[in-house]
Amino acid sequence: MTFDEFKASLSNEVPPDDVSAPLRALWMEAGDDWEGAHVLLQDQPDGNGSAWVHAYLHRVEGDIPNAEHWYRRAQKPASSAPLPQEWEEIARALLQE
Repeated sequence: MTFDEFKASLSNEVPPDDVSAPLRALWMEAGDDWEGAHVLLQDQPDGNGSAWVHAYLHRVEGDIPNAEHWYRRAQKPASSAPLPQEWEEIARALLQE
């Protein structure tokens, strides 16, 4: 799936079936379901992008200390980019674009 296809899917009722949990969480957050996205990632392993998306979610929430913890777990620098820009950066990376 391309980034453009993923972004277009945001108008659908449900996320695409063939995306990972971290991408599904990004999709949910974009649809204003922060809580559902967070719950989805709670028990996911860090290595598949979950920790990175988890960091982003805590940044959206405004809990910067918690976000910084998750950036460290994801082995990513803490972002100061505008949230929509970071969302796109993460989605593109997870889609391997």
